[in-house]
Amino acid sequence: MVPNTVRVAVGILGNAASMLLYAAPILTFRRVAKKGNVAEFSCVPYILALFNCLLYTWYGLPVVSSGWENFPVATINGVGILLEITFISIYIWFAPRDKKRFALQLVLPVLTLFGLTAFFSSFMVHTHRMRKIFVGSVGLVASISMYSSPMVAAKQVIATKSVEFMPFYLSLFSFLSSSLWMIYGLLGRDLFIASPNFVGVPMGILQLVLYCIYRRSDAAVGKLHATFTDQEKGLKAVVPMHPQDTTASKPEGQK
Repeated sequence: MVPNTVRVAVGILGNAASMLLYAAPILTFRRVAKKGNVAEFSCVPYILALFNCLLYTWYGLPVVSSGWENFPVATINGVGILLEITFISIYIWFAPRDKKRFALQLVLPVLTLFGLTAFFSSFMVHTHRMRKIFVGSVGLVASISMYSSPMVAAKQVIATKSVEFMPFYLSLFSFLSSSLWMIYGLLGRDLFIASPNFVGVPMGILQLVLYCIYRRSDAAVGKLHATFTDQEKGLKAVVPMHPQDTTASKPEGQK
């Protein structure tokens, strides 16, 4: 009874951390909508997150799991589906034509693959244990892909020496969510929930380390830019006109 109570408590905490993780891009897409373009943001992490949410919502439902043993997994990933669909829709709306096409080329196979997974697990596999193995195996690949996708942002951070495209809270909540779901999976001896988070935890740590390193670079560049701007304003305020310019400005015949 006690271990199950602890597991439920960890699941609730995992739900809270995952909710913050899924909601973190709201500020990013608010900026996208305000500017009217997606700039250098990539749609790949959000499409992979959608695939992961679809699979683990299905995994947590009684069709696959025994009863509601994984109810927290189903609920939070169900919320994740709604958020990721919203983010992807905003991205496609404001993206240029080539990026729209690229996003759609990723979304359609993801939806097709999920549909096939749901179909085969419902009608071709007849026990909860085998269904969990089948759906969990596909979900494992999807989760590892999702947790590895921030490496695209990490590469961009290293190349530009800027953390603009890797928000701090997204990295923090990713680390917390992975840690809690890893514990949840281990307590329930469910490797299909725990295993992908063995990748998610170090990925979250890596993002936080990169943020700490390159945030200082951003701050230094910003400070230097502000200094030059202030100096430029000061020079414009104190440098007098050249005597020749003053002479040239007098009316003709005036000494």
